[in-house]
Amino acid sequence: MNIEYILIVIVVILFSMTIHEAMHAFMGYWLGDDTAEREGRLTLNPIKHIDPFLTLLLPIGLALIGAPIFGGAKPVPFNPDRVRFGEWGAALVAIAGPLTNLVIAFVAFGIAVLIGQPITSFGSPDTLIGLVLYVAVFVNLGFFVFNILPIPPLDGSRVVYALAPEFVRRAMEAIERFGIVFVFAIVLLANQQIGALMGAMIRICLAAFTSVFGLF
Repeated sequence: MNIEYILIVIVVILFSMTIHEAMHAFMGYWLGDDTAEREGRLTLNPIKHIDPFLTLLLPIGLALIGAPIFGGAKPVPFNPDRVRFGEWGAALVAIAGPLTNLVIAFVAFGIAVLIGQPITSFGSPDTLIGLVLYVAVFVNLGFFVFNILPIPPLDGSRVVYALAPEFVRRAMEAIERFGIVFVFAIVLLANQQIGALMGAMIRICLAAFTSVFGLF
């Protein structure tokens, strides 16, 4: 663990979370809601999206202790009543962010394969470009897996909301009023279980990438 690694983590996080949040905004705009545009969030400017704790302190702290890296940014505002397709439109806005992280991880994995430094979970490469790609894969997989967890107000909960019966929706709305505080309470109370779940899901993603690129 050194300053070079921390700087790479910071740059990758800023890039990844900026694209994540911008895709929420662009998807909402494409579906007919201009709320994000009016509030200055339809942009690739990272300053507009950064939350000092969620975007920087939390994921960097996790990187320092070797835990799966996850985090967030300032939520992009949108009005679910203004997007097309109702609750399914709102689910598309929500899932656009984590799916973007999955695509970034896949592309970084593919580039690493092409330059002869395939990414594994058994150790980081010893070249600068290899390390950047390694961090990009694991940071983005961490963001993807964490954000698709069906816990309000994480992105995955919106997909559940679109499918759930009315009484479940009302319960999810009650939980969502607590915002990210509820998520951190769950993480603190069940950190080992969530860490194990995230680790397993990240390994599944890596196995899928490995299969796509014909690495065995």
